Amino acid sequence: MSFGGFGSAAVTPAASRAAADYDVPPDVPDSIQDIAWSPTANVLAAGSWDNHVRCWEVQQQGANFQAVARAQFAHKGPVLCTAFSGDGSTVFSGSCDKTAMMWQLGGNSQGQQIAQHDQPIRSIQHIAQANCVVTGSWDKTVKYWDTRSPQPQATVQLSDRVYALDVSYPLMVVATADKQIHCFDLKKPSQIYATLKSSLKYQTRCIAAFPDASGFAAGSIEGRVSIQHVDEKARDRDFSFKAHRDNTTNSIYPVTSISFHQNSGRIATTGADGSYAFWDKDARKLLTNFAKLPNYQGISVGKFNKTGEIFAYATSYDWHKGVEHYNPQARNVIRLHHVDAADMTVKAKK
Repeated sequence: MSFGGFGSAAVTPAASRAAADYDVPPDVPDSIQDIAWSPTANVLAAGSWDNHVRCWEVQQQGANFQAVARAQFAHKGPVLCTAFSGDGSTVFSGSCDKTAMMWQLGGNSQGQQIAQHDQPIRSIQHIAQANCVVTGSWDKTVKYWDTRSPQPQATVQLSDRVYALDVSYPLMVVATADKQIHCFDLKKPSQIYATLKSSLKYQTRCIAAFPDASGFAAGSIEGRVSIQHVDEKARDRDFSFKAHRDNTTNSIYPVTSISFHQNSGRIATTGADGSYAFWDKDARKLLTNFAKLPNYQGISVGKFNKTGEIFAYATSYDWHKGVEHYNPQARNVIRLHHVDAADMTVKAKK
């Protein structure tokens, strides 16, 4: 079922508050594809199309931030995905060079190759409970890796190219190019537990597993988000809603990322329109919508930190309109938003 009132809720865009968001220095030379927060500290990693992984330490005092660049690592191709180890000591990254690398923060900047695919690696996650890394690739496979071995622990053949992947142990969800969602029980990682057809009509762009591992939220290139449950008995609670659309011009933009706020039903979505929004999936309400600011590009990705007090997002061109709309002078920058109680509160009807 759809829930039309969800996506079209009349919440005034908080453009003025987005203007106060903090720009992380320095700007990045090319599009930022992914970001990841350390699970143990306010350390942020980003992968970009200039073949680099960058890390910053973020200091916060209320709504004020200061970010200091701490490390930079190089791949041989654009970096499509990043992740941290459970203890926050290690950064993992996957690239168009078909490899995944492991970088010890404060260690050797050359890193260590830990994975190899036949095509670019689109998604990477560290599974702390199994002490392994999982990679999803355009070669239509998911592979599990012990970082001490050059050979995968297991390889699972999928129906099509991996477009997005997320883990909320023991659930792993993998979205493929044929609009399938493959669900894994990571206690039996070499077997697909269930395959669901995405309720979204168009290509899946991003996916996020529920914190309680009962389902997932997925976003499409059509500016729509679906909420789906793995358990067949709970699927009567599935629904979808519209997001990142401009009703004044009838423009539709891809939903580029989804991030859950702590262990709750509240989510953030980012869009190629340059806006981001906070929603409550359980109440089916739009909480706060932050409109695009002048002189900034669309948003390619956004993530909450572990405490939910900071929302980091990257403004970069996502190429959905092709090379002819690429502006080499536009800024590629990570911005930090202080998340307060008002951002995450259902607004009373006026």
